[in-house]
This record gives sequence, structure tokens and C-alpha cells, in this order.
Amino acid sequence: MTSATITADAAGSWKLGDLSVNRVGLGAMRLTGSAAFHHGTPSDRERSMAVLRKAIELGVNHIDTAAFYFSALRSANELINSALAPYADDLVIAAKVGPYRDYHGEWGTSARPDQLRGHVEENLRQLGRDHLDVVYLRRMRQDSIAEHFGALAELREAGLIRHLGVSAVEPRHLAEARAIAPVVCVQNRYAVDRPDPVDDEVLRLCGEQGIAFVPFYAVAGEAGAEGATTAHDAEVLAVARAHGASPTQVRIAWTLHQGPHVLAIPGTGNPDHLVENVAAGALRLTDDELARLNAARRHGG
Repeated sequence: MTSATITADAAGSWKLGDLSVNRVGLGAMRLTGSAAFHHGTPSDRERSMAVLRKAIELGVNHIDTAAFYFSALRSANELINSALAPYADDLVIAAKVGPYRDYHGEWGTSARPDQLRGHVEENLRQLGRDHLDVVYLRRMRQDSIAEHFGALAELREAGLIRHLGVSAVEPRHLAEARAIAPVVCVQNRYAVDRPDPVDDEVLRLCGEQGIAFVPFYAVAGEAGAEGATTAHDAEVLAVARAHGASPTQVRIAWTLHQGPHVLAIPGTGNPDHLVENVAAGALRLTDDELARLNAARRHGG
């Protein structure tokens, strides 16, 4: 498929509360290095900022980031601020709080509810904003998220946050959060080669309730933080050949075909890969292709 002239609106749009976003966005995690966090080597600063500016040119208006997205030399939030401020009026930046990394990059214990304001304020400082459009609470194996989500709901009432989301949750956690404050999006791990009945149920519930479902590692698959997988199922490869597309584009297209409420946030620090990822929003899979991909997924990818 031809990628150069395809923009992010090709897949349509969805609303995060009152904020309209194109369904193909950008995950900022890979802007900081060749792999996430402390994996790989730090990125070239100018190249990463070029990716961000190119994303805006291509109509991307939804960027997913976090203060804990940093490598030895690069911070995703600082790159976003340097490349894109002053921000376009329609740009929606979503951040996550809950996990914690110290300045050496080591993972610490997850934040207590009373520490979440500090996490939000750190994102605000790094991004140069007075409020965050969307903040996800990333669940860190808590049995209940009520106290943590309640703390974020208070920050929403105080005007520091516009909309709330939850991440890495089961259906019961989503219900728990919705009883406290409106939830506009859920971010769970979800991919064509990673069957999980719990996440399938969360996806279904989000569709019923008008909540955006925003998968992470949809392209990376089982490789996770290490980067995009190169181990593609035979059906993914067959569909890619049929469309003259890459396996990555098929993975993104399959993600978007899971429902109009599903958003894609593929991450990259490569300008060419960015163009390819955005173009995947125009890839239309047939019912037969979807059935084959879904059957392969049910059998373990």
C-alpha cells in the first residue's frame, strides 16, 4: 500500500470526553531510545523531535506519554515540549501515573494515593502545561484502585486534569473507577498474537459504555518493552502480502478493526516507520481476513 499521502484521519475519530482525536495516535515511549526505558541506546534528539513534528503534519492529534518514559539521555515529555510547544489547540496529550522510576532509571514501588499529585505535577512541569488532557491511573497489581483513582478524581475537580482513564485493569476495576468519576479511556495490553479473555471482556465493556479502548504493545506483541516483534504469525504475513503492506501495518489495522472505540498508539522513533504506522489506518481488512486472524489468535497466535 502507498503510505506517503495517508494521514491520521483515515481511520476516523473518537471522543475522549469532549476531546476529539483521530484513531491513529502516537505512543511516546520509543522516542527516548532504540527500546523502551533503560533498554537499548538513547535516541538522537533531533530525530525524535522530527518524528513528533512529522506526526502533527500527518494529522496525529493524540500522543500518549508518561514522566517515567525516559532513557539515559532522553525524556519523552521534554522532547514533546521542545518539539511541539506552543501546542496546537486540537492536540490531546495523555499521561500515565502510578509507576515510579528514580533518576537512575530503576523501578521503585508504585505511588501511594497521596503521592499521585506529585506525579501529575511532574508531568505538567515537563510538558510545560497547566493541566493534563487525560491521565491514566496505571494499576500496579492493587486489588482495589478506589483510593488511587479517588485521588486523581480530586485532582480533576481541582482543574489539574481534564479527563481520567485507567490502565492494566480488569472489569471489576473499571466498574470501581466509574463509580467514583467518569472514565473516558482504558489502556490495556492487547495484540493479535496475545489472546486474553479478560482483556477481551474489557474491550467489550468499553464498547458498550462508550469508553475508548487504547491497547499498548499492539505492535510489539510479546516483545513488549524490547521493541516491535519480528515473530509474526503466518496469517499476519499472508494478509500483509495480500495488501502489499507490512506485518506491522496489519497488526495496527487489526487493532483498529476491533471496534470504532479502539484507538491505536504505535510508538516509534523512526520517521519512516511513523509514516507507515499512520498509513495503517487506511488499511481495510476483509471479513475473511479478520476471521483468519482471529482464529489464529484464539489458538495462541
